[in-house]
Amino acid sequence: MHRTATCVWRTSHGLLRALDERFGDPLDCYVNGSQTWLLDNGPGHMTLEWRLHPVPGYQRPPGVGTYDVFPRVAQALVAGLVPPVRPEELWDGLEAFPAYDDEVEPAPLRVAAVEALGIEPDACGMVDHDAIGDAWERSEGRVSIVDALVRDLTS
Repeated sequence: MHRTATCVWRTSHGLLRALDERFGDPLDCYVNGSQTWLLDNGPGHMTLEWRLHPVPGYQRPPGVGTYDVFPRVAQALVAGLVPPVRPEELWDGLEAFPAYDDEVEPAPLRVAAVEALGIEPDACGMVDHDAIGDAWERSEGRVSIVDALVRDLTS
């Protein structure tokens, strides 16, 4: 079993505003609702993958393209407007981890992540991404990746 250092944040309006203000639009967006940034803001300028995980059974809002979901929701929040969909109906939370299987301990990852995002994570430690990903695939996206990460981090 390979375990990876990771930090996790539950979705909040403040989290999405921070992502938009500090990271901008995602590098990549997926039809399953995932939003991804690859940034060299980890310990020692390590590349971190920042992944906003979708809620179980994610459904893209009608009339909004895959690449437009995050910008439209985040920009509304930043402007103090009501977003087209409540963020909690789209994403469960954010995860940050080494992008290229680089090894790092959770403590320096946490420090770098807080410095980059400006928000303390809800949980940080070592997780088994393979087991969590396999469970999500078996459920056809009907389980929460964020809940599984937090369970693994707190068990």
